[in-house]
Amino acid sequence: MLLETRSSPPFFKNGFVVACDRTREAIVIDPGDEIVDLVDIVRRHALGVRHILLTHAHVDHVAGVAEAKRVFGARIGLHIDDRVLYDAAVRQGLAFGYRIEEPPPPDFFLEPGVPLSFGTHEIRAHHTPGHSPGGVCLEVRHASEARTHLFVGDTLFAGSIGRTDLPGGDLATLLRSIREVLFAFGDDALVHPGHGPATTIGEERRTNPFLTGEM
Repeated sequence: MLLETRSSPPFFKNGFVVACDRTREAIVIDPGDEIVDLVDIVRRHALGVRHILLTHAHVDHVAGVAEAKRVFGARIGLHIDDRVLYDAAVRQGLAFGYRIEEPPPPDFFLEPGVPLSFGTHEIRAHHTPGHSPGGVCLEVRHASEARTHLFVGDTLFAGSIGRTDLPGGDLATLLRSIREVLFAFGDDALVHPGHGPATTIGEERRTNPFLTGEM
C-alpha cells in the first residue's frame, strides 16, 4: 500500500493519499489546504482516484474538496450526520476569517457495514461521533496485510483526543467512540489522526492521559 500524508497552514490538518501499489487505484482522505500537494502526489505516482472520503465536515477537513472534485472527478463520501456541517463549510470558514470555495454536494453517504474498495484494498466506515455528529473512522485493510490502518479524523490524536466544544460535540460520546469502536481494532492497529503524527491503538490505550484517567 502506498500512503502519503501532507499538511499545510493555517490549520496543519493531515490530508492523505492512499493507493493500491499494484493497480494504482487510490483514495484521497480529508483534502484541505494541502490539496496542491495531494494533487502532486497523485500525478507523480500516476494514480487514479476512486473516492474522496471525509472523516467529518469541519472546515479544515473540507477546504480542498472542491479542487479535489475538479481535478480527480471522484465521488465524494461523508456520513449523513455531518451533512449540515458540510453545507455550512463556507460559513464555518468565515467564522475564523478564512475563505474557502464551497464544496460540491456529496455523491454518497458512508454507511457502517457497506464496504468500498480501491484496487485490492477494502475500506469500511465506522461511526465515531463525539467530535462531530457524523465523525467516522475509515478502516483500510488488505487481506494479505496483518495490520489495519485507521484514519480517525479528529477523534483521537497521539497523546490527546478531539475537542468537543464545537457545535455537535460531546465528550462522553467521544470517549465512548474511542473505547468501544477504536479500541476494538486491537493494539497493533495503526492510527492516522487528522492532526499530528501517527500512533497505534496500543500506545494510546496505555499512555494517552485522556484515556488512562490522568487528566
